Amino acid sequence: MANLYRLTTTQADNGNLTVFESVLPNPIQRLFLIYGVGNRQRGGHRHHRMTCALICTSGSCRVYVNDGQVARDYVLDSPEQCLVLAPHEWREMDQFSAGAVLLVIADCPYDPADYIFEPYQTPMQETKVIAIFSIVSVDC
Repeated sequence: MANLYRLTTTQADNGNLTVFESVLPNPIQRLFLIYGVGNRQRGGHRHHRMTCALICTSGSCRVYVNDGQVARDYVLDSPEQCLVLAPHEWREMDQFSAGAVLLVIADCPYDPADYIFEPYQTPMQETKVIAIFSIVSVDC
């Protein structure tokens, strides 16, 4: 199942610094931003190979994740939160707040053949929103 991490953040009088390192298992190959979504949904796929990390750098959004066994909703509402998705995990992003910006960090370049648009059937176990208290700290 997806892993929700709390990224290391240093707070100072002149602003905050949040660090993303040693989170993905492979080197970063691609970055992209999702924004201006409004009331629409993004995602609706899984992958053969790509692992990715999602960080809502501004605002908030919900991420529904289904690995075929368990389905969960995550709310990303802080740039300190980083949700890492394995290739096989179905993902749907929605409920974007006004001005939300979702940064996606991927370990593969874009390849249309890597996308799987067939969702899993109803999972055996379904849980609701995962709170920030369940996240794992990443200190490097």
